Amino acid sequence: MANQVLTVSALNRQLKAAVEQQWNRIWLSGEISNLATPSSGHWYFTLKDDRSQLRCAMFRGRNNRVTFRPENGMQVLVRASVTLYEPRGDLQLLVDAMQPAGDGLLKQQFDQLKLRLAAEGLFASSAKQPIPAPIERLGIITSPSGAAIHDVLTVLKRRNPSLQVILYPSLVQGNDATASLCQAIETANRRDEVDCLLLTRGGGSLEDLWCFNEEALARAIFDSYLPVVSAVGHEVDVSIADFVADLRAPTPSAAAELLSGDNQHQFKELANLRARLQRASTQQLQGQSNRLALLESRLHASHPQRQLDTLNQRLDEAQLRLHHQMERCLNQGQQSLAQLQTRLQSWQPQRQLQQRRQTVTALQQRLNQGISHLQQQKQQQLAGQAQALNAISPLAVLGRGYSILQNAQGVALTSAEQTQIGEQLKARLNQGQLTLTVTDKDPAP
Repeated sequence: MANQVLTVSALNRQLKAAVEQQWNRIWLSGEISNLATPSSGHWYFTLKDDRSQLRCAMFRGRNNRVTFRPENGMQVLVRASVTLYEPRGDLQLLVDAMQPAGDGLLKQQFDQLKLRLAAEGLFASSAKQPIPAPIERLGIITSPSGAAIHDVLTVLKRRNPSLQVILYPSLVQGNDATASLCQAIETANRRDEVDCLLLTRGGGSLEDLWCFNEEALARAIFDSYLPVVSAVGHEVDVSIADFVADLRAPTPSAAAELLSGDNQHQFKELANLRARLQRASTQQLQGQSNRLALLESRLHASHPQRQLDTLNQRLDEAQLRLHHQMERCLNQGQQSLAQLQTRLQSWQPQRQLQQRRQTVTALQQRLNQGISHLQQQKQQQLAGQAQALNAISPLAVLGRGYSILQNAQGVALTSAEQTQIGEQLKARLNQGQLTLTVTDKDPAP
């Protein structure tokens, strides 16, 4: 029994290793809630559905690759690894990829079906049938009212008007399209009246083209006795039907060019070589992709980034605890201030304030009286000094009949020696002034 006793840390460590080994890099869909984006750049949120929820963490460096801003209530598709956060023993998801639900979910289903069918050999080069040459009768499976049939017939009429065309009408969009396409392939094989089948439609969204990504259609193409050429959507559109078909054309018009029989031998050789190169490249790329995914999975399980992510999460939690502690201290200070305000109000400071106001009023009255008395004293002093100044003022002397004699420069004259014969002088009287001319002078006193 003693050998079986574990510490909590040891148990959490073993649980973490077991969980990470069992659920590594899985896809989940759900709704985001409780989203937190601290200053560290990491994201923490809860992924939930109508019954359950899981805590998630998406660390900086991984969330930089997300092309949209997640929000609470948003439905998303995430790729994550299940782990155990050892300090708390909480089960959580480490998210390394995120995309909105909808097209993202369809893309995931596309990739899963593609891997499964490839593993079963539906895409193998050995399973491909050669396209007969020349083609005398071509069967076309598409919508009779779509743009694709118009494009194909236009090219065939221009390049090989003698080529016979049999249309197997089918739905190419909607919930019933898959069954309709499978029925058209079965009908063509049962009648056995054409040399080759062209499965085609025009471009559209991933959802519009989804019937060409269904497993039932893929197996119908694979089981077809007649060779099948796939030309779905635009050149950038790739479907499961393209991988299973014996030959893929980038567009409906390009398929008509390939099957029209113009420059038949060289054209077919080029098409076959292109198809072989494409299949070989696809298989090589798929093999390398699977190998890379395996290496990433092995690296992800033991990468030191995990430990760094754990330390980052602990740091974020410490920051949150510090923030809560600061808020608690602030609340305590506010409560102490409220208590002091209550005590201050209980002392009734209004009475003391009223007494101080009365004292200030009395002092202000005394100040006003002192200022008025001092002003009267200063006015009396000013009047006496003005009277004394007036008594000695030259203006007062002029008032008694005297005058002030000045030269042209305004200098007051006190001696006859300061003048010249013929010089003009000014005599300032009590009222007005005179201009005089010196005709004679007597310097004697």
